[in-house]
Amino acid sequence: MTPSADIVIPTVGRASLPLLLAALDGPPDCLPDRVIVVDDRPRRTSALPVHAISPELRARVEVLSAGGRGPAAARNVGWRAARSEWVAFLDDDVIPCRGWLTELRADLTPLGADVGGSQGRIRVPRRRRAAPSDRERQVQALETATWVTANLAYRRRVLEHVGGFDERFPHAYREDADLGLRIVKAGFRIVPGRRSVMHPVWPASPWASVRAQAGNADDAVMRALHGRRWRVDAHAPPGRLARHVAIVAVALITAVAILADHPLVAAAAFLVWCGGTAELAWHRIARGPRTQAEIDALVATSVLIPFAAVWHRARGELRAASIRRRAPARRVAPSTPTPRIARRTVDAVFFDRDGTLVHDVPDNDDPRLVRPVEGAREAVARLRDAGVLVAVVTNQAAVGEGRVRPDRLRAVNARIDELLGPFDVWLVCPHAARDACDCRKPAPGLVERALATLDVRPERCALIGDTGADVAAARAAGVRAILVPTAVTRRDEIAAAPEVAPDLLAATSRLLDEPAPAALPRPARSA
Repeated sequence: MTPSADIVIPTVGRASLPLLLAALDGPPDCLPDRVIVVDDRPRRTSALPVHAISPELRARVEVLSAGGRGPAAARNVGWRAARSEWVAFLDDDVIPCRGWLTELRADLTPLGADVGGSQGRIRVPRRRRAAPSDRERQVQALETATWVTANLAYRRRVLEHVGGFDERFPHAYREDADLGLRIVKAGFRIVPGRRSVMHPVWPASPWASVRAQAGNADDAVMRALHGRRWRVDAHAPPGRLARHVAIVAVALITAVAILADHPLVAAAAFLVWCGGTAELAWHRIARGPRTQAEIDALVATSVLIPFAAVWHRARGELRAASIRRRAPARRVAPSTPTPRIARRTVDAVFFDRDGTLVHDVPDNDDPRLVRPVEGAREAVARLRDAGVLVAVVTNQAAVGEGRVRPDRLRAVNARIDELLGPFDVWLVCPHAARDACDCRKPAPGLVERALATLDVRPERCALIGDTGADVAAARAAGVRAILVPTAVTRRDEIAAAPEVAPDLLAATSRLLDEPAPAALPRPARSA
């Protein structure tokens, strides 16, 4: 069966938008299921040009507003309004090639449940017998870039699973890499597809390369969220920040030496600054057409780029320091006010699955048998709306013992996520008890992985479960444990639990209202 796909197009009102919509138009039986155009202009002084298309396509186009909050927020508005299994993103400065919609469906049809995204191709037209300009080389780099959302489709449930685009990235490109890394870390694959879009080199200001240095602030945030090797993991090319810092440093030395009346030091530093700036300018000029206008523009911008890059990186490091000091913010803004957030004493809550979130069905491999326990929806929603990260940590020995297939387990988990989620992360131990793994509760492995994945401190987290194994895993990882007993919970487990709540709503009320206890000591791990 051909999977359904809604198309999301964030736009700032570029003149290329009508060309994009016209490329999606066609006979009634060859139209997309739904097209969601997200207007991200800060000020909407005029209507978007979305009417120069056939009445059949116009009936499938919905225009929403994102309020000028940047591409990440605009894409979140779009995919959250989608209803299909897949969400195909297109930027408003690309033009789908002939047969794009047919090839999109062909790309998505054979994909298994472990595939979270399908990356389409981006083509940039070349000029004949002419070297590309600096601007053209920047656009041509999109052809080999990884996870560029200008032509990329994601499963809607996967976006829900990871929380969508991180709106802390206000500029283009880094929000793509961040989302791709989180999806891959969640255990899904992003595979290449055959469909193509054309990305013309639209006219841009000569100073666009200076303004683009604002992305250095996002690089600092990426490092805070994904570590020093984020460029390697995201297949991103290396930057020139170290050289920019050196150029700015010698410029400052020149200024200080002049003020301190050290002419020799000032002259030497000035020569070094000239050499560094000249190297940057030549690096950009040598591969281009070398026309006088191009040379003049590149020399002028090469003087400013190092200062802009260092300034924005410094801004980004301040933001990154704030991120390191606290738990990550919610990926998707809550839909209701959160007046209780100031009183929140937990940053993340981990739930057991069977018996805690849903009624326990032994060896369940049928999503139709999933039934949330009473109060589960409200309990998880209260935490989510208060800005608390929510995760599932569950033992599923039936997989390791061959009674449940992994794809059926994923289907059941997807149904739970649909009914109660989105959860920020799912962590499953598929091993049998005989495997003696370190992730099966009561071992703390799953909880420790959840802490690392969400980048939260154990003393500001809690685990809610229905067995002594849940409590033991939480305490071994230094996490607060709350037991919500069921009919299968043993009396000795209830007596030994540090905290017992009658139901999920009572447990979450404690976490949102009461001061958190002191951190539990983390026991030494045995050899």
